[in-house]
Amino acid sequence: MLKKSTLERLKSSKNLLAFSAGGDSTALLFLLLKNKISFDIAIVDYALRLQSKEEVEYAQFLAKEYGFRCYTKAPKLSKSNFEAKAREVRYDFFEELISSYGYENLLTAHHLGDRFEWMLMQFCKGAGCVELSGMKESDKRDNYTLIRPLLHLEKQELLEYLHENKIKYFEDESNSDESYKRNYFRTHHAKPLLEKYSSGIKKSFAYLDEDTQILHEEVSIKEVDDFAYFSSSTKRSDIVNIDKYLKTKGFLISAKEKELLKLEKTVVISREIVINQDFGFVFIATYVKDIEMPKEFKEKMRILKIEPKLRPFIYKNPRVKELIISLLS
Repeated sequence: MLKKSTLERLKSSKNLLAFSAGGDSTALLFLLLKNKISFDIAIVDYALRLQSKEEVEYAQFLAKEYGFRCYTKAPKLSKSNFEAKAREVRYDFFEELISSYGYENLLTAHHLGDRFEWMLMQFCKGAGCVELSGMKESDKRDNYTLIRPLLHLEKQELLEYLHENKIKYFEDESNSDESYKRNYFRTHHAKPLLEKYSSGIKKSFAYLDEDTQILHEEVSIKEVDDFAYFSSSTKRSDIVNIDKYLKTKGFLISAKEKELLKLEKTVVISREIVINQDFGFVFIATYVKDIEMPKEFKEKMRILKIEPKLRPFIYKNPRVKELIISLLS
């Protein structure tokens, strides 16, 4: 069920599996075992459901039974904006483990249905090929690669595998709660369409991936002291690259901010990040304000026509100042 290319990649790497004890991640766990892929697992218990304790115990049982490590975390989160906070805590936990223990890949159990739900949600918000293409089998992050080995498989295929092999897994009752937008899209749109048109949907994603590669130019983003920059291409491609880079840093750009990036040379994101598109480059830096700068420095920046919102950060970071002057020379 897993692609040969994926298996070859995982066999030579140190892997961490994001585990939940649900059907998807349990199927992935046993498929990895079946193919003799070494890995450890990490599970987060938000303690919102009675069975969550049993899920953690099951994860620990599997670790002991099959000889891999099981990392657990039990954060306490408020219900306000829970989904976003839970995702942030979850990935912070995974990335902490990756940094501490040298994992090269983070494996998640996203499948075709997840990808299709995401596509429909993006389409209804307003999206182009890059956003509609959505999840990729492989996404390079700062110090690891996010791999989704099940992205070509349907949920039903995974459940059939579990049932045929009499493998225990847990059903998360919150998946039927339609107050979550994603669950609503799954129940009313994605699932019925996949049941009728899965073959065509798979082909459409293949075409979208091909078109995205043509339309979107990947760039090399260089970093110096919390300052990042890359050579500008098209406005559309620049915004996609900005968005992708900031996601690796834990920042999500809103639809309004993306529109501003189309119209304005300089935009401040979440009051924390300043983005300047100028001189054939895209500059990304921490937004610094309310600091005193010497008259000589300000005059130098004025002559170079450096964006005022960037100047305080440049002043605090001499290496960045040297870099900027070098680039603009």
